[in-house]
Amino acid sequence: MLKKYIISLVLLFQINLFAQTPCDSATGMAGDYPCNDYDLMSRIPTSTLGLSGGGSGSDIWGWTDPMDNKEYAIIGLSNSTAFVDITDPVNPIFLGRINTAAGTSAWRDVKVYNNYAFIVADGVGAHGMQVFDLTILRDGVDSDLTYGGSQVLKYTGDGGGSITIGSCHNIVINEAEGVAYLVGCSSANGGGPIFVDITDPANPTTLGDYTAGGYTHDAQVVTYNGPDTEHVGKQIYVGSNGNSNKIVVLDVTDKNNVVSLSQFSYPQISYAHQGWFTDDHKYFLLGDEGDEQDFGVSTRTLIFDFTDLDNPSLSSTYLANNDSIDHNGYVLGDKFYLASYTAGLRVLDITNISASSNSMTEIGYFDTFPNNNNANFGGAWSVYPYFSSGNIIISDLQRGLIVIRKSGTLSTPDFQIEANGFSLSPNPTTSSATVKSMGDKNINAITIHNLLGQKVFDKSNINKTEFVLPIENYSKGIYLIKINNTSTKKLMLK
Repeated sequence: MLKKYIISLVLLFQINLFAQTPCDSATGMAGDYPCNDYDLMSRIPTSTLGLSGGGSGSDIWGWTDPMDNKEYAIIGLSNSTAFVDITDPVNPIFLGRINTAAGTSAWRDVKVYNNYAFIVADGVGAHGMQVFDLTILRDGVDSDLTYGGSQVLKYTGDGGGSITIGSCHNIVINEAEGVAYLVGCSSANGGGPIFVDITDPANPTTLGDYTAGGYTHDAQVVTYNGPDTEHVGKQIYVGSNGNSNKIVVLDVTDKNNVVSLSQFSYPQISYAHQGWFTDDHKYFLLGDEGDEQDFGVSTRTLIFDFTDLDNPSLSSTYLANNDSIDHNGYVLGDKFYLASYTAGLRVLDITNISASSNSMTEIGYFDTFPNNNNANFGGAWSVYPYFSSGNIIISDLQRGLIVIRKSGTLSTPDFQIEANGFSLSPNPTTSSATVKSMGDKNINAITIHNLLGQKVFDKSNINKTEFVLPIENYSKGIYLIKINNTSTKKLMLK
């Protein structure tokens, strides 16, 4: 227990070096990061997560514990998969990692189903699919920060079958049917989807595969509920088949009789990488990972009309105001969250998605790669925007796990932001600040809360006309200073 306690303190100290920095609307910066309407909550570098001697971060996904609604980030690294409790986004807790089942890989992908994490890696031989019971995280920080042995199942197939699962580029899960789709498993079947029943997560079963469409780099599978009434209720697979430069649309309802509905290309195709349906399944937003470098276009997203699954059509093209390479993008309601490598996370309003032009509008961003926005492979790999709390997690190749929120959305106590008769200076400050009485009132009591509403300081019986706030070791961010339990001032620590 003592060892676990010490580990927790060390990790919290390291993490808090990069915590809680609001986006300054005047400068457009959150500390070192360019931003617009999104605040930095915290950052955990790859070194803290267990990466050493080179390597990088990769994919990210999230899990909300149904027992207590705690939120966890799951981030892939070259050598492992790390688990972080981000329920308090300002003070995340690194719980431990699962080491790779084979060698190191720049491509490690993870998805979640029924309180289990499913992990694959590419280009590392006999890795298989790792399966991990996420309820283990309820026990807190692991004693040696490593989950292993009987805690982690390695699934390589049913044994004796024709499909042996080794390295796979990606994993897709349709939670509605409890089936995982392993894609880009080149050594197994050339890279087409492999269907795995995970309804009993600890006992996966291979259902078959599909090879006629070729190698799939990434995909989405949904239980279709869109405007094409012919296919409502069916399991629809949309594969981004970068190696053959096409998008494939499949009816995978019957795993033994997959039906190809359509396949198509588009102008200036370089590498069809990844896409996502709008919530109504009417449009599909696609990113091409090579067009910015190959054709010199700015960051481009292609919006396809999927009203007719047998005949999709290009509805519009969105071009951003920077040159970065788009990577993974996800839709939530009327917003599209795009991890755009050197441009970081870009948030787009898609309420006008049906328009032939100006179908998306950038409404916010958090640039995890301040160096530049060039068409290079660095910065934000992926994003998970689906936590009900509003916490958003980003995986960055160089900078690890980054937790952000839309500006001004953290819950705070019901404070009246005024403090007549008292001054607070300097404000903003980098190290210290002093509360002074501007009249004949004494300062009797001071409490300090962070933006989560947590009380971080409380002192009474002061009875002085000025008081120096003990904030020299606090994380950067905004704090609410309550004076004499009656009025409050806001302090920015930079």
